[in-house]
Amino acid sequence: MRLAGIARYPVKGLAGEEVETAVLSPGGPLPHDRRFALVYSTTGSGQPSEDWSEKPQFVGLDHEERLARLGLTYDEESCIVTILRDGKQVARGKADEALGRTLLTQFFTAFLKNAPRGAPKFVEAPQAAFSDFDEIYLHLISRESVADLERVARKPVDPRRFRANLIVEDLPAWQEFEWIGKRLRIGEALLEGAEKTERGSVTTVNPETAERDLNVPRTLRAGFGHPYMGVYLRVVEGGHIAVGDPLDLLS
Repeated sequence: MRLAGIARYPVKGLAGEEVETAVLSPGGPLPHDRRFALVYSTTGSGQPSEDWSEKPQFVGLDHEERLARLGLTYDEESCIVTILRDGKQVARGKADEALGRTLLTQFFTAFLKNAPRGAPKFVEAPQAAFSDFDEIYLHLISRESVADLERVARKPVDPRRFRANLIVEDLPAWQEFEWIGKRLRIGEALLEGAEKTERGSVTTVNPETAERDLNVPRTLRAGFGHPYMGVYLRVVEGGHIAVGDPLDLLS
């Protein structure tokens, strides 16, 4: 088994970036993953609070598939987020400063004009990342499991639909489900399987065309009797990881 890819999503709900290496910290996310987000400014103050995970309404592909038309680059040194459309820059802002977030908010307000759920606001996470849980996890998928889904769907399935941080290969399809409660070593880092990842409407959006062209949850249930693809992992011991690192299951 080996680590075949690493991806971070600097802005929750937008396109990701592939990276070759990362340094993980115990209990932390992939560095710079989901550090920023778009929220509906009509929901309360539009600014996430300490218990944001339950209340803010995030702007994402589940309601706004047109976001998949946009690309993104993120410079971690300057904290500049650049938004691309058809490979060309359409917005840019220093996302850790109020002015930069305002510039990005202005772009998304225009891009998502007349959105039924209200205008968006570009925000920074009050803690490490905008996780979907109280605890911060990394998300892992297996190329073999995606290939088995393709077999059932009878069409190609882009792994980017699943917005994973870690992509692994050279293991039997669905074997990653057996890692819940077990520990594995990737590079210098020690991780533990937390839970299987239930898939929702975000995965119906084709990341290349921004069209809802495959009902992934329904296909999973029909073909395999469950709605899961991938697993969440918590970082137990930090350290350096890199594409190509072997995976060793410890327990």
